[in-house]
Amino acid sequence: MNNRLVKKSNVMVSEIGLGTWQLGAKWGEEFNEQEAQRILETTLENGINFIDTADIYNDGNSELALGRFIKLHRDAFYITTKIGRKINPHIAENYTKENINNYVEECLQRLDIVCLDMVLLHCPPELVYSKDEVFHALDKLKADGKIKGYGVSIEKVELGIEAMKYDISTIEVIFNIFRQKPIKQLFPLAKEKGIAIIARVPLASGLLTGKFTKDTKFEAKDHRTYNRKGESFDKGETFSGIDYDLGLEMVEKLKVIFKSDEIAKYALKWILMHEDVTVVIPGASSANQVIENVKAANLEDLTKEQMDAVTNLYDKYIKNLVENQW
Repeated sequence: MNNRLVKKSNVMVSEIGLGTWQLGAKWGEEFNEQEAQRILETTLENGINFIDTADIYNDGNSELALGRFIKLHRDAFYITTKIGRKINPHIAENYTKENINNYVEECLQRLDIVCLDMVLLHCPPELVYSKDEVFHALDKLKADGKIKGYGVSIEKVELGIEAMKYDISTIEVIFNIFRQKPIKQLFPLAKEKGIAIIARVPLASGLLTGKFTKDTKFEAKDHRTYNRKGESFDKGETFSGIDYDLGLEMVEKLKVIFKSDEIAKYALKWILMHEDVTVVIPGASSANQVIENVKAANLEDLTKEQMDAVTNLYDKYIKNLVENQW
């Protein structure tokens, strides 16, 4: 496993991390504590030291499971957690110093630690990016030793750029073969300011595994069933915002480019070919998925021809559908 530097924290992290949205539970299914612990054990065994979680994942159970596991392995992991999506209604006015402080304290309790490595605002409303109170509260938490650093998880590239006026250490952004806008508009500025980039939704909600077909059925409680048009939250979170059938067509073209029906490892490697990315965080609902994700770290670099072919595919079929929205 290769490691990359989180510059402002001066910490080396595995280039492949673990996203825990579905830790111990497939989308739409109940949380499974035993499976969560198997996933975390496999993560440790395979050299992954970066874990991304959030206070709302599995109603707090992802943090709780992680907290139980790291009691014996605290120094083995760098943990990023996200806060803010619990706010109801989810509006900028409810992003207050008091709420920020309370959410951080709750994360510390669930993880059973005294200081968070990194805390991110979890795709907050756009007006939050101009609320000094919020970022000053995070500065105070950092000064008080409650957090080591902070940043933002974003929907839109422009909001990541807006957040750079504050002392953020990290930006988490959807970045994959279907969402390439960050390359030119976000990454250069982040590099200049020493801000780490976490690439989330790297497999476009599973589309980029190459395993789905038109006949694939998803559970009723799975966001890939109920959020394709953004009915419950930003549609960019589901299949990276592109039409499912179009995605299937693009996947078939990618199988030709990579000369393989198993394209997940190539999709992850494509992300890692961008040196401005600090870590990519595919999720895992089983220990075997962790092992599959790690395969990308051992692949040879993609060729120039492959990289160019992916760029051409994006420019021709996808760019105009997504870049004006995110």
